[in-house]
Amino acid sequence: MDTSKQYDNVIRHCQQLFIKKTADYGTAWRIMRLSSITDQLFIKAQRVRTLEDTKISMVGEGITEEYIGIVNYCVIAIIQLELGEDGNEDLPVETVSQKYDQAVRETKELMFAKNHDYGEAWRDMRLTSLTDLILMKIFRVKQIEDNAGQTLVSEGVKANYQDMLNYAVFALIKLGIADHYE
Repeated sequence: MDTSKQYDNVIRHCQQLFIKKTADYGTAWRIMRLSSITDQLFIKAQRVRTLEDTKISMVGEGITEEYIGIVNYCVIAIIQLELGEDGNEDLPVETVSQKYDQAVRETKELMFAKNHDYGEAWRDMRLTSLTDLILMKIFRVKQIEDNAGQTLVSEGVKANYQDMLNYAVFALIKLGIADHYE
């Protein structure tokens, strides 16, 4: 299967869950500041790392569910960047679905540009390395946030959220999620 189709299959799975949760909870996440979303990403990535190291889950959810959460929290962050953090109005499910599609479309385009240049190196990487890259990106975003969003020569927070989203999709492809949605 090609990368584009696998990517789309993973996103379809993540988006279906996200939209169902939106139907259940509305867009309560709109109240979150970007720093809180970054912290949620940290919690999820740190849990993946702990599960990779200990191989024991005490709450029943495993690595796959956490990577799905990382994908969806990255989408939330990208949407919040677009709409602003100060929104607490509930968005219609259709609007959320459109915003999700837009965020993923831009992120997938970035992935293809980088994937071309790197020759799909991610396929030969260990799952643990993808986890570590996500954690590194989280720490970068935290530093940028601590610097009031200012960078001297580095990419901004959106690019880091997009990279984390792509790494999480790669991890889910490696975990076989894409193969369930052919």
